[in-house]
Formats: sequence, C-alpha cells, structure tokens
Amino acid sequence: MKYEEIVAKVKKAYAKADTSKVDGHLAVQVDVTGEGEGAFYIEVADGKITVAPFEYYDHDFKVLCSAEEIIAIAEGAKKLGEEVTAGNAYVSRDVDKVAVFDSIVIKKKAAAKKAAPKAEKKEAAPKAEKKAAAPKAEKKVAAPKAEKKAAAPKAEKKAAAPKAEKKAAAPKAEKKAAAPKAEKKVAAPKAEKKAAAPKAAKKVMTEAEKKAEEEIKKAASKIAALATPKKK
Repeated sequence: MKYEEIVAKVKKAYAKADTSKVDGHLAVQVDVTGEGEGAFYIEVADGKITVAPFEYYDHDFKVLCSAEEIIAIAEGAKKLGEEVTAGNAYVSRDVDKVAVFDSIVIKKKAAAKKAAPKAEKKEAAPKAEKKAAAPKAEKKVAAPKAEKKAAAPKAEKKAAAPKAEKKAAAPKAEKKAAAPKAEKKVAAPKAEKKAAAPKAAKKVMTEAEKKAEEEIKKAASKIAALATPKKK
C-alpha cells in the first residue's frame, strides 16, 4: 500500500468522527513503518479533526506503527492504548494523552441488513389429465335424391302470320306554275325646282341724305352733353 493511500484512508475514517469528549487541543504525529512508510498528523481543534500529510513538530505525542495498525485504529476496530500494551505500537512524549485520543468516537457504518430468505416456491399442483374426447357420432347416410322429372315437351311455335303487303305510294301532286311577277311601275318625273326670286336691291343714299344724317347725329351728341351735369 502506498503512503498516499494510507493517509487517504485515515482521513476518510476520521471525516465523521465525534470529538466532543476531547477537551481543548490535541496533536498526534504518526510515523508509518514498513510498507508505505512516512509521517502525517492528526489534529483536533475547536471540535474539528484534521488529517494532513505533514510532520507536526509541536505534537502532544508521536505514534510509531505499521499501516495496518493505524488504519484499524482510525476505523474503530482497535484502540491505540491496547495496541501500545500489546506491543504493536509505540508512543513517545506525553503518554497520558493516549486516553484522550482513544475518546474519539468513530462512527461505524451500519451493517447491511441480510435479505430475508425467499419463500420456497410452492410445487405446482399436477395438472388434471385431459378427458378423452368422446367419439364423434357417425355421419348419417344421405337419402338418395329423387329422380328428376322428365321435362314436358315444349309447345310448337305458331307459324308467323304473313305480313301485309305495303300499299303503293300515291303519286305526288304536280307543282303549280308560279304566277308571273307584276311589272315595276315607272317612277313619275320629279317636279322642276322653282326659280329663286331676285333679292331687293339696296337703296343708294344721296349726298344730301348723308349730310342730313350727320347733322342729326351731331345735334343728338350736343343734347346729350348738355343733359350730363358737370363735375365741380
């Protein structure tokens, strides 16, 4: 077993240990001899337990033993004081603290309950023998079928009456001759257009008439000017 495996097993065993009976501080250095030799320490402080792969110079006491012994002590299978008395472990320095170390309670795993023995299987009752099948009733012999009656001779077909001769078609009436078409009437000659009446000739004004018309216009404009009030 390797040194690291030994430390790991001791650490796992003390992980859930009860240190309530340890008053104050306790430090123990473990020197493993033989296979997996090396040094590590177990410390109890403030109710907590620590396992680390180092030497602890200011320890309360030192334990010298094999890997198998320290693992058995850590798992609760043995007590350190008993192993020292038996000569399987050696302690140096404060030997009185060994009793304090043994007061650490290791919580052992509950043993697995044995499974209750399974009830024996009941022997199956022997199956009842099958009843012999009753012999099948013999098939009745079918009665012979009655002979078929001879079919009555079919009546002879009546001779078909001779068809009446077709009547000769009456001669078609001759087409009437078409009546002669009436002759078209000759259109009457259109009446000649009346000659347009000559337009009346415009009157030609004389010079005297022109002068008189101009004087009338001038007199009318003067009258209109006099009738219009002047602006002030």
